[in-house]
Amino acid sequence: MEKIRYLSIDLETYSSVSLPDCGVYKYAEAPDADVLLFGYSVNGGPVNVVDVASGEDVPEEILAALSDNSVLKWAFNASFERIFLSVWLGRHHPEHFSSYSISEDTVGRYLDPAAWRCSMVWCAYMGLPLSLEKAGAVLGLPDQKMAEGKALIRYFCAPCSPTKANGGRTRNLPSDAPDKWSVFKAYNLRDVEVEMAIQERLSKFPVPDAVWEEYALDQEINDRGIAVDMEMAENAIKFDELSRASLTEAMRELTGLDNPNSVMQMKQWLTEHGVDAESLDKKAVARLMADAPPEVAKILRLRQKLAKSSVKKYQKMRDAACSDMRARGMFQFYGAGRTGRWAGRLIQLQNLPQNHMPDLAEARSIVKSGDYELMGLLYDDIPDALSQLIRTAFVPKEGYKFVVADFSSIEARVLSFLAGEQWRLDVFEGGGDIYCASASQMFKVPVEKHGQNSHLRQKGKIAELALGYGGSVGALKAMGALEMGLSEDELPSLVSAWRDSNPHIVSFWWDIDRAATEAVRTRGRTEAHGLTFTCRSGMLFIALPSGRSLSYVKPRLSENQFGGECITYEGTTAGKHWSRIETYGPKLVENIIQAISRDILAYAMRTLSHCFICGHVHDELIIECSRGVSVDAICEQMGRTPPWIAGLPLRADGYECEFYQKD
Repeated sequence: MEKIRYLSIDLETYSSVSLPDCGVYKYAEAPDADVLLFGYSVNGGPVNVVDVASGEDVPEEILAALSDNSVLKWAFNASFERIFLSVWLGRHHPEHFSSYSISEDTVGRYLDPAAWRCSMVWCAYMGLPLSLEKAGAVLGLPDQKMAEGKALIRYFCAPCSPTKANGGRTRNLPSDAPDKWSVFKAYNLRDVEVEMAIQERLSKFPVPDAVWEEYALDQEINDRGIAVDMEMAENAIKFDELSRASLTEAMRELTGLDNPNSVMQMKQWLTEHGVDAESLDKKAVARLMADAPPEVAKILRLRQKLAKSSVKKYQKMRDAACSDMRARGMFQFYGAGRTGRWAGRLIQLQNLPQNHMPDLAEARSIVKSGDYELMGLLYDDIPDALSQLIRTAFVPKEGYKFVVADFSSIEARVLSFLAGEQWRLDVFEGGGDIYCASASQMFKVPVEKHGQNSHLRQKGKIAELALGYGGSVGALKAMGALEMGLSEDELPSLVSAWRDSNPHIVSFWWDIDRAATEAVRTRGRTEAHGLTFTCRSGMLFIALPSGRSLSYVKPRLSENQFGGECITYEGTTAGKHWSRIETYGPKLVENIIQAISRDILAYAMRTLSHCFICGHVHDELIIECSRGVSVDAICEQMGRTPPWIAGLPLRADGYECEFYQKD
């Protein structure tokens, strides 16, 4: 056999564990998890399908290549193949398994990701869909993924319900449907061919080596996982059940409704008590409570408590935690295709509720002890307390601590730097409060956080959060301006004041708009503010300072709703559909700033890769470390400005904790 330089791989597998609910780490760990079909190609040659389920053996040289870091392994969503094969090799071919890192780390049961490449990441880098079927369709490949696949996966890859017709079996084997199995083997072969065709089609646009290094580090962080205090999580689930039952019964007694959880029944009850409610979402209920009679307000308060059940997060912890009680696979590399930022998966660390309880540790210890009666005695709102305690269910391993460090105002700093808004850079250089400084600039008076004109800081804050990317009155409302006490009448003047105070940022929006538009119009190359815009081969690329590029598929100039000229491109909408999307300067600026901020976080992750990074959220890193590690040393390393954006004033702040929390 020729020397193996790279493999293209696709697996079909079986496990009794639900992959969507529990993730691939838990899925692969199931005692009955096994490879059914092993499709592979060596060095781009013909595809072979090994029918493992029918007793065929994967060739020894292919097994050996899986742990050989001189052989690149390619797959679409390669993390699945790498993780599943890690566990499978360890069970069935331990002589071919080897891991990476050091003994104190928790990645020891997985293959080294440094030798793996993911064609799904390549698609994401190019702004293409993150599914093999959709990516193949957009690229117009002659051979497409077979449509029969989903039904065959349901039939062979998961348990089935026992019926009289199937003889009471709980799993379908190849011998149960030889014709289907034959088609399944063809499906496996086709998937490898489509993956290879995607690589061939994208070969003119290689992913930078630095991005593959980030991918390997991302996989290492996912392999490491983060420990879950399962005793606390289980008790939180029990507390939630007891609390819900108590609240539901109280509402039944007060309203006489059969099901007070029913939106229809509750709306009817409110109407009968003189309150018209179009919606019963969180904001609507809060507005209704402000004007409702006391007896109605009491019911609405109970409903709010009932609606604040956070048990799903705790249940996800239980679902995702592996046998060593560490939750893995919570971060998807390049999950946000427009910017390359990470996306949250499974437990979703990116949208955990904040904690504001002054007695967080005490409340946590009560839940951990299982004393529901004491919890009810000390906390009037148990659902809210459980919600605030979600973070605290993540704990460092024994003898270690967490250091949590994050960047200060990272997007505002990058935006100010690229736009050249000097007064803002001076604030950051001097360690000032950007919300106070912004309010002072807008209203032409000194503003101090706890001093003179402190009431204006909130207006500065809401303006900073909402207006940096071309937002107007609608953006202020979406950011909660009205709930913060601002009146609708003052919002337009707030927009004007912020824009007048930041003329270089406003100019930056339209400089980017002109540069991108000109690149698309001429199918050429333009520059603005150190960024390069290139339109070629049906793509618009925006080269970032890091060396990475943002990609927009099939750009063209169209007319917008106001009769002006705008750029449109093909992409995945918020509704997960592939269609044409309209963009313009401020939106492109948002993509650029968020992408550069992401690159700065990735640079910090590489700087701190000698540490056990076990999680990250937006601009924050969670590091599991020995008790003697200095918080200041980690913050200093995290806050180092990358050489490719020299002069940007960065700052990282951090704290240590015995369980995950917001400081």
